[in-house]
Amino acid sequence: MTGERSRLTALYGGLLLLAGALLTGVVYLLVKEGLYSSISLAITGAVPAQRLGDLPSPYPTGFPTTVPAVPASPGPASPAPTGGGRIAGQAVAITRTVSDAAESAALERLLTVSLLVLLAYAVLSVALAWWMAGRVLRPVAVITETARRLSGENLHERIALDGPPGELKRLADTFDGMLGRMEGLVSAQQRFAANAAHELRTPVAVQRAAAEIGLAGDPPPEKVARIRAKLIEVADDSERIIEGLLLLAASDQGLRERTPVAVHEVAREAVDALATEARERGVRLTVRADPLTVEGDAVLLDRLVHNLVVNGVRHNVPDGRVEVRTGPDGIEVTNTGPEIPPATVPLLFEPFRRLTARAHTPGEGAGLGLSIAESIARAHDATTEAFPNAEGGGLTVRVRFGTGG
Repeated sequence: MTGERSRLTALYGGLLLLAGALLTGVVYLLVKEGLYSSISLAITGAVPAQRLGDLPSPYPTGFPTTVPAVPASPGPASPAPTGGGRIAGQAVAITRTVSDAAESAALERLLTVSLLVLLAYAVLSVALAWWMAGRVLRPVAVITETARRLSGENLHERIALDGPPGELKRLADTFDGMLGRMEGLVSAQQRFAANAAHELRTPVAVQRAAAEIGLAGDPPPEKVARIRAKLIEVADDSERIIEGLLLLAASDQGLRERTPVAVHEVAREAVDALATEARERGVRLTVRADPLTVEGDAVLLDRLVHNLVVNGVRHNVPDGRVEVRTGPDGIEVTNTGPEIPPATVPLLFEPFRRLTARAHTPGEGAGLGLSIAESIARAHDATTEAFPNAEGGGLTVRVRFGTGG
């Protein structure tokens, strides 16, 4: 910070000193140009011409009383010099001598005073530039100190710069906004790690208990078959969680290549694949697939639509419905279901977050569906929004793409 302050001081001080030097030079030249005429007029007005003849002549022998002869001209003869002409000539010579002396003294005095003033101005300019540079760089010093002090434990701190609007105020506010986003990301990662550890620890504990208790001693064949089925079920559950985590990580990394994908066809295929499960749960599943083509990854877009439809089918009520629509505006999935508080909706897009606690029943899911869908949408430069339905409960989720076909 000292280096930048010194450079700004040199810049500001140099500019101010240059301006002072130019101003001094201009004033000196202007005064020099008009000083002689001003002094001459002042002397002529103060001393009458007839009294100038009484002043000592600037020449040792006085003015000559005669003038050199000049050739005759064809014009009328010029009048001969008289005594008044000699007095006027002496007056002019005396005025010039006095004016020159006064001009020289005045200019010398002006130059001395100007240099002294310029020296004082230079000292004041450097001091003022140093103070001004410190004032200008103070927000930068505050930002630097805050950034140096931050860590994962105090991301809640903010600069909160109090100052007039300007570039540095916007920089500080932008830095505060970045800190807020970082705090949210770190908190989400911490919650994600804790929830993932909990979700993966539960199946491992179930498997261990089944192996130690269910297979202890010499169990009968039917008990071994039940334990075997349970272990396979728990293993499948763990595999789904791991696949979901891997898919979430892959979608967070963005897309490596993009190809045209007919999302309306993807929606029809997802509805056809889940039609049997919807009938078993007593849910009516409909689709209105207007054309929508998106540049993206076909596998990820299929997973996005599949997760939205699965979420609507599994988190529903008997005799409920799920409506899937595609079109130029994007994808919209609406389902009936339990009442959802508006404040809870954003939390449903966090990994392992559900409206109700997990009961570890078959087909329940791990709570990664909506978070994966949002991550895939973000990778395709799309926005995801959700809001509870005003009638019939449930949720409406919309995915809007930047371009559509």
